[in-house]
Amino acid sequence: MPDSRSPQKVLVVEDEALLLFSIADDLRDAGFEVLEAANADQAIALLSKHPEIGLLFTDIDMPGTMDGMKLAAVVHDRWPPVRIIITSGKQPPSMDRIPADGLFMPKPYTTAGVVAAMSTLLN
Repeated sequence: MPDSRSPQKVLVVEDEALLLFSIADDLRDAGFEVLEAANADQAIALLSKHPEIGLLFTDIDMPGTMDGMKLAAVVHDRWPPVRIIITSGKQPPSMDRIPADGLFMPKPYTTAGVVAAMSTLLN
C-alpha cells in the first residue's frame, strides 16, 4: 500500500478502455493517485505536465507512434526517477529490453500483485 502521508502518483497506459478503467479504479481504491493514458503520446504529455509522477505502468501493444517498450525506454532516459512496470498478455520481452529497475508483469495480473509491485518500487 502506498505511503499514507500523500498518495503516490502513477501513470497507467493501456489502449483497451475497460482494462484501463478497471486497473485505474482499483489502484485509486488502493490509495494511489492515478493518471490515465490510452497511448504513448498521451503518456509523454502527462509526464511532461506532471513531474511528480513516480511510476509508469504500461502495456506493450498499443497503437500510435510508439509501443510500450519504446515508451519505457524514453521514460527511463528522459525521467530516470520514474519507476516502470511493463505488462503484456503476449510473450514477455527479453530482460535486456526492460529498463534497469523495471519489472514485467504478465497479463492477466491481479490488482493485489500490481499494488504490491508498485509499493515495492516506490518505497
